[in-house]
Amino acid sequence: MSAATTKTREPDMAARDDFDAIDWQGQPVDCARCEHAAHLLPAHRCELRVACVHDRYAKRVERFFAWNPDEANHHLDHPYFEVRAIAARHADVFRLTKLLADPDGTVRFSALARLPTSHASALIHDPDREVRVRVALRLDESELMRMADDIDYYVRKIVAKRVPAALLQRFENDPDREVRRVVAERHSLPGLMRMARDPDDEVRAIVADRVPAALLDPFVRDPSWQVRYRVAERLPVEALGVFEHDEDPMVRELVESRRSLPANVTPMRPRSAVASPREQRS
Repeated sequence: MSAATTKTREPDMAARDDFDAIDWQGQPVDCARCEHAAHLLPAHRCELRVACVHDRYAKRVERFFAWNPDEANHHLDHPYFEVRAIAARHADVFRLTKLLADPDGTVRFSALARLPTSHASALIHDPDREVRVRVALRLDESELMRMADDIDYYVRKIVAKRVPAALLQRFENDPDREVRRVVAERHSLPGLMRMARDPDDEVRAIVADRVPAALLDPFVRDPSWQVRYRVAERLPVEALGVFEHDEDPMVRELVESRRSLPANVTPMRPRSAVASPREQRS
């Protein structure tokens, strides 16, 4: 037994809370019947309502393994998923592969977080959305396109952020605007111009903010004031006449502001530099 195993702890009164000590089956925790009563309890390495592997309260289970990491390997088959998931954070890594097939997504998520990246591909089609999010974040770049059709928009959003720019065309018409916004933020020509007619105002605003000024003409009469605002920020002053009678007061105010400044002065961009015009107006 290691020194860490035999070390005696002082009772942790500050950590004790008011919740009853109930196990995962809804029964009161009984220290007298616990397998750890003989060696951990006397050394204050477990404590009722503070650090207990049988408690259904996750913080108490986490504290138990923080105090006794050497016990984690012995609880990877525990019937309560919370115990298995928390034990996986402390157990030897080489014991975690089997947990990728655990029936509970929380356990699979916990195991995957510590296993080498090469294990991520085994869970590409995991039924749990949180697991697939973790997979998309860790998967090798060469395998990311295997998740391009994931049913969850956030998984596809992560993939669109991570794939090489040359593969972004696959996501130009994604059904979710959040994914398409990522594409617009990363895309280059001619892909950007293919998104000039995107149905989402903010996607088109991002495109109008990124295409060369010489290609802004398709956005001048955009139905969204957000897009026209971005165009009015970027066009040469002498070309702003097209917005002189714009239906939106913010666009007209921007035109007046730019015209009133000396030619060598660039107007301070409002929060549109870090937020969309929609956010400025709200």
